Amino acid sequence: MTNRRHDRMQRDSHEDEAGLLREVVEGDRNALAALYRLYHAPLFRFAFRLTNSYGTAEELVNDVMLAVWKNASQFRHGSKVSTWVFGIAYRQCMSCLRRKRVTIVPDVKIEQIADNSRDAIEDSQWIEQGLAELSDEQRVSMMLVFYLGCSYGEVAEITGCKEATVKTRMFHARRKLRSSLPSLADPVNQEVIS
Repeated sequence: MTNRRHDRMQRDSHEDEAGLLREVVEGDRNALAALYRLYHAPLFRFAFRLTNSYGTAEELVNDVMLAVWKNASQFRHGSKVSTWVFGIAYRQCMSCLRRKRVTIVPDVKIEQIADNSRDAIEDSQWIEQGLAELSDEQRVSMMLVFYLGCSYGEVAEITGCKEATVKTRMFHARRKLRSSLPSLADPVNQEVIS
């Protein structure tokens, strides 16, 4: 019963988003404001994780929502609105990264920053170093899957590539992390891992 209710709530949410997008097509600014409120936080997290800049992330969110306003009529109802919106965000972020030559920075958990313990900071830096060795495409795929919970199919649609390509990127990213993380650990951690 709980799974059915959850599925129905998700379906209702997707229908509500599609309804808001239809209203945006008709020029309803209140519908755009509702979409903005719905997507601001996840879009900001996504953009910030890619750029490591609050100002750039906020600018990107606004650019994405402007693109939603201008291009709402181009939405194909075969996918979820969120997939379409994150596709726009992905293209905007990648364009920004190319223009500014910014490198993608992995997310640092707020709990780790608040913790301030030496181990939490070292673990965070250790993971950041490992993720920094991945290609931008591998890092973006991992962020979409692990941070935003996207399926491989959704990542493929967002990034404009085949699902098999996403699977390959994830496979190689995991393999690279598996081999590089132990060597990046400090000497004390290396003894524990070995």
